[in-house]
Amino acid sequence: MLLHILKSKIHRAVVTEANLEYEGSLTLDPILMEAAGMLPFERIQVLNLNNGTRIETYLIEGKRGSGVVCLNGPAARCGMKGDLVIVLTYALMTPEEAQRHVPKVVYVDANNRIVRVAP
Repeated sequence: MLLHILKSKIHRAVVTEANLEYEGSLTLDPILMEAAGMLPFERIQVLNLNNGTRIETYLIEGKRGSGVVCLNGPAARCGMKGDLVIVLTYALMTPEEAQRHVPKVVYVDANNRIVRVAP
């Protein structure tokens, strides 16, 4: 049996833009993606702290060092510039792997700059 376990999280990122005309996805600064161990086109959940929406989409890389967190396509209807979001990834693990796993959590400031990474 495999379990869906939290792999990583970017906590309280600030949405920098919403682009309804794009095909879909979430654009993220590659610095944030790398710190969280997230990959381009990886399946994610985005939880919006301002309006309570929870969406599922995939990641694309934005400009390095830009701090970009952009909701694209249909996701743009679920938030707007200035909203706080949590970005989650999951992994399939055996119960034994899950017992040893510790998710990586990336904490950011109001400009989406990394404050700390745990563990």
